[in-house]
Amino acid sequence: MNQSKQPTNTGALATLVMVFFFWGFIAASNSIFIPFCKTHFQLSQFESQLIGSAFYIAYFAGSLVLFLLSNVFGYDILNRIGYKKGIIYGLWISVIGALLIIPSANANSFPAILVSFFVVALGFSLQQTAAQPFAIALGDPSTGSHRLNLGGSVNSLGTTLGPIIVSFFLFGSIANQNANVTVTNINTLYLIVAGVFAAVALFFTFSGLPSGKNDEKFEKANKAASSLLLMTGVIVALIVIGQLTEIPKMVLLIITIFAVVGILFISNANAVKSSEGWGAMRYQQLIYGMIGIFVYVGVEVTIDNNFGALLKTPGYLTEMGLDESKISKYISLYWGSLMIGRWTGAISVFNLSRTGKMIATVVVPFIAFAVILLVNRMYGNDISDLLAYAVCVLIAVAAFFYGQEKPVKTLLTVSILACVAMLIGVFTNGIVSVYAFMSGGLFCSVMWPCIFSLGVGGLGKYTSQGSAFLIMMILGGAVIPPFQGSLGDNPQIGMHNSYLIAAVCFAFLAFLALKLRNVLRAQNLDFDQQIGGGH
Repeated sequence: MNQSKQPTNTGALATLVMVFFFWGFIAASNSIFIPFCKTHFQLSQFESQLIGSAFYIAYFAGSLVLFLLSNVFGYDILNRIGYKKGIIYGLWISVIGALLIIPSANANSFPAILVSFFVVALGFSLQQTAAQPFAIALGDPSTGSHRLNLGGSVNSLGTTLGPIIVSFFLFGSIANQNANVTVTNINTLYLIVAGVFAAVALFFTFSGLPSGKNDEKFEKANKAASSLLLMTGVIVALIVIGQLTEIPKMVLLIITIFAVVGILFISNANAVKSSEGWGAMRYQQLIYGMIGIFVYVGVEVTIDNNFGALLKTPGYLTEMGLDESKISKYISLYWGSLMIGRWTGAISVFNLSRTGKMIATVVVPFIAFAVILLVNRMYGNDISDLLAYAVCVLIAVAAFFYGQEKPVKTLLTVSILACVAMLIGVFTNGIVSVYAFMSGGLFCSVMWPCIFSLGVGGLGKYTSQGSAFLIMMILGGAVIPPFQGSLGDNPQIGMHNSYLIAAVCFAFLAFLALKLRNVLRAQNLDFDQQIGGGH
């Protein structure tokens, strides 16, 4: 029997993808702000990475609080208020955070800046938790993953433009490479950011967007809530220990990583024995998916957030080390590499013939690459040393074709290629090493939908809850970058060799692809079909 498909609300979708853009814009801009803060506040590399930690731990905290409150009240709070209002409230929280950065900078207080970034990301957490299911609800459920891919591609445009625009406000034109960044520069930048957030919030308020609610019944998961609270307690305790003792930060971060993974596995083992009260955590694929998102987000962020420090290292790319004002084009190339992959993934939104799709899969990545070059050229960057990166784009296109949009095959392929790229980056110098590290963005670009679709595969009525748990694991972006930063601070390792941690992460993700395949096959599930999702 043929069922009529629900048409996509194109106008509402166009409005919604605006928030995807701003997540990317701000998250990628951290890569420019981090090296500035390191110099301005005279921080170690580990301390500078706390900006990223404050940002990404807010995702975990926001999602966790939302889940715990819903669990206490017995209904989904976000569904009760509606996805539209959830996004609006999230935007206003981000406005407050952006405005808090201004007095924090005026007071010359790095801890206050960390709190401000936490508040900005807390708003993002609410926006993201609402926007992803909202995008699915704006059309036929069977094409929901395509709308998320479209959102992801717009998100990546934000990540490409963010470093360039923020660098302009902090350092001025490219010719003004020795500019002294003042508090006035920061005030101007974040006043504009707050103003834009407020404008989007008002636009959403008065737009004709539907409220975005569903009839899905909320099921309590008290044991899962206790497990997540235990994880939170351990993380908070380790942070306090780090502040009050002289225990090396690297040791505490290693303990944090093992604690997160260990608590998840113990929780699943208990859930297998007695599923009552565990909700989605009874499924092993979700546990592997949560660990996968933790590692994936961590490695995606760490490659970028520590790269500014590597570029400034004498002898790596230039003899004296690269000036801060010249870092933006390489950061833009990294996030642009994510855009290349996500624009390619968004091809599925359009109803193309098989031949048309094949042609688009070759052409679209190079159009995206041309956009990256154009944006940098308009800013005044010399792009001559970026042109040969087209070879990396070609390798990625070949990997996308080989993966055939099958999540296990794609995740395994890109993880192996990314691991090899990181090793090449570690054992070479100059532009070849830069290309190798930046290509990590190409391979990361398709990992989120692969891991997400495999993690929630077969969850049935627990799919929504499982999705919330997966979003919590963006926590990896708060843990792995400072871990690499602490390795980089060690003079016996150095910033360059610290990128071995990225190679280890990608090798683990390749292993995880095989584990997820085996777990799903044991449940008679074959999810090596079209990938879905987007981040």
